[in-house]
Amino acid sequence: MAEHSYDAGDIQVLEGLEPVRKRPGMYIGSTGHRGLHHLVYEVVDNSVDEALAGYCTSIDVTICPDKSIRVGDNGRGIPVGPMPQQNNRPAVEIVLTKLHAGGKFGGEGYKVSGGLHGVGVSVVNALSEWLTVEVCRDGHRYRQTYARGVPTADLQDLGECGDVLGTTIHFLPDAQIFDDLNFNFTTLSQRLREVAFLNRSLRITLRDEREETGDGEISAPGVDDDGDLRDDRESGLETAASCADFVGAGTYTPGSGDGGGHAGPKIVTYCYDGGIIDFVKHINTHKEPIHPRVIHFESQEADHYVELAMQWNAGYVDNVFSFANNINTHEGGSHLSGFRSAITRTINDYARSKGFLKEKEENLSGEDVREGLAAILSVKLREPQFEGQTKTKLGNSEIRGFVEGVVSQKFGEFLEENPTEAKQVISKTVQAAHARQAARKARDLTRRKSVLENTTLPGKLADCSIRDPASCELYLVEGDSAGGSAKQARDRSFQAILPLRGKIINVEKARLNKILSNTEIQAIISACGTSLADEFDLGAARYHKLIIMTDADVDGAHIRTLILTFLFRNMVELIDAGYVYIAQPPLYRVTHKRQDYYAFNDAQLDELFGRIGRTGITLQRFKGLGEMNPEQLWETTMNPDRRTLLQVTVDDAALADEIFSTLMGDNVEPRRDFITENARYVRTLDV
Repeated sequence: MAEHSYDAGDIQVLEGLEPVRKRPGMYIGSTGHRGLHHLVYEVVDNSVDEALAGYCTSIDVTICPDKSIRVGDNGRGIPVGPMPQQNNRPAVEIVLTKLHAGGKFGGEGYKVSGGLHGVGVSVVNALSEWLTVEVCRDGHRYRQTYARGVPTADLQDLGECGDVLGTTIHFLPDAQIFDDLNFNFTTLSQRLREVAFLNRSLRITLRDEREETGDGEISAPGVDDDGDLRDDRESGLETAASCADFVGAGTYTPGSGDGGGHAGPKIVTYCYDGGIIDFVKHINTHKEPIHPRVIHFESQEADHYVELAMQWNAGYVDNVFSFANNINTHEGGSHLSGFRSAITRTINDYARSKGFLKEKEENLSGEDVREGLAAILSVKLREPQFEGQTKTKLGNSEIRGFVEGVVSQKFGEFLEENPTEAKQVISKTVQAAHARQAARKARDLTRRKSVLENTTLPGKLADCSIRDPASCELYLVEGDSAGGSAKQARDRSFQAILPLRGKIINVEKARLNKILSNTEIQAIISACGTSLADEFDLGAARYHKLIIMTDADVDGAHIRTLILTFLFRNMVELIDAGYVYIAQPPLYRVTHKRQDYYAFNDAQLDELFGRIGRTGITLQRFKGLGEMNPEQLWETTMNPDRRTLLQVTVDDAALADEIFSTLMGDNVEPRRDFITENARYVRTLDV
């Protein structure tokens, strides 16, 4: 064996922004759809920090025709003066070219800020093919240009600009880094709306100047030099997509487009004088509030500030979203723990003092108190400590006591001063407690029947032979016929099949005790092995891939939506862990020169016919999975080397809740409005 030296000459030091380009995933999470949009959020966060400091009232975001992004604000403008400790280079250049350079590391530049620990805008610069910054301050307009993080010119003074203030950053993401440069208008608009809710009276405008936004379909099979069809789909492709993308009536096509395209410029503006009060009203738009007013209060002490808005509705799930310095803390943290503890204790104390709970009755649980609760908890603090690079959990221990004390006092005062609304809230929580007790009895009964125990699996489950969950897959298949084909097609070593008969219960309209009585739901819970709701145990999962495989038609989409609604409401940890996927069966089989090729949507089919015409082609449209023989099902949908899976994620829990409530809730009017609004995006209607 040859000897290899390892000495000082083998040590590399990455200068400037080189580490970002070398390992972009470390800084923005991924180089796919999520990472691309994260670039925009980082630039916007800088402008929001100016708003938090009290200097910015307006932010404009534009998707330009060339797929570049322009973000402008009317804040103070990034400083442009020379920095002696940096060879007298202008401050704006240092901010854009050095990691951990900015006004957020002490001093009085920003008392409250978010962003990626000060690396955000420099990371955007590093991952852009080009970037231009313009700053208006001190009566002059300045400009500097960069290419992949390196200045291409010195800072230029463009002349006087009067009293105008602000910063504009214009950048084009680097195609060498990102898989796709197509920004999704809906994804950006939802994030910007959330930012506007959290920053009272801040005006945020999003413009899309692209003439048409593509659908982002999978590329169709191409044609080789001899005129023969070839299938150049990427092997084993697994794409991430938001849960909200899968709840429509049609079939989702993977990609970053606008879901159907639109012609001409598109503009939305968000500005909420009510702030998070309007946020709660928005969450409850398609729900039935049980008390008229949104409960709201705020308090500040030293470097800590808390604001809370909440309102109970007649639904069965809670929608509590927490934020720290405008950052969505998806995993909660100390502030959320303080909030939950405070409202549970306060409601129990009030219920006992007023006789709603008798002496021998058990206390209301946190689950009871939060049923049907829509709430926004926003805290701001000078030195936030976030766990992990993605900042999804707040770790500051001192904020728990602060939030708990404020909520206990203010909420207690509200209940005492508003007895009618207090009675409505308490009655709702007591009803939830009774339903919880009934659900507990139902669970105990089903356990005696071994439905929720791992020791007995549903009889129709065709399990796999290996027992390593990380290597196992469970297909939830629509119908016994398709289930039979899937059982024959599968690789028995690691692929398990669970056929589902008919449509499962719509969990959006039912409490847990009713959900547990559904036979198909029982089969899913038993097969997964995790239990559900407050007893969910991710470590007990028997499969690390849960693949929903339904027909590529309206009924299949409906069944898929019902399953996703159940998972989102009762086993969301499976989604958060990245265990849930959508299978992509083909719609068409095209036979050409005795070779079979498959098209997964009409766009692929149109592309095929546009390149070679219909001469010599035999076309078959699959009406369902049951029409495919086992060999075809394996080749197109189940073979890990060939299949396309969509990984289900929840990028925006508030948006996902809104869409599930709209499409699966009791109110017909918002569902009809949703269908009317989105009908123009339907290209093929299968009825």
